[in-house]
Amino acid sequence: MAIDLGDRRVGLAISDPEGMIASPAGFVERRPGKRPPLTALLAQATALGARGFVVGLPLDQQGDDTPRAVEARRLAHELSARTGLPAQMVDERFTTAAALQAIQAMGGSTRGRKGDVDALAATLLLQHAMRMAEHAG
Repeated sequence: MAIDLGDRRVGLAISDPEGMIASPAGFVERRPGKRPPLTALLAQATALGARGFVVGLPLDQQGDDTPRAVEARRLAHELSARTGLPAQMVDERFTTAAALQAIQAMGGSTRGRKGDVDALAATLLLQHAMRMAEHAG
């Protein structure tokens, strides 16, 4: 299950059992200024049959950690510790921008569809992780 951590929403994506196709899996609301919704994410992981986690790592333009990156690392560690499933961090610097471009290229509006954008960003993140794994193995 891929996780795109945002201020207001956490975008989710899941792959097919063979790990070939990534699909949006909705989002979880997040209260501004609060910690990531770990309990809701664990429930979604169970409901979706997750076999591991890909967590977006929001680095700055120079590739250094941001405060959100530290939070994402903590979340990945907590998800792995609570489930026993592997958690992988993947650079997410361009996923949201790519998701916005994809929706606009299809002639769609992002107005009122921020959750869809977050889920699509998580999907792009998962696709990237799957391509990296394919090239590594």
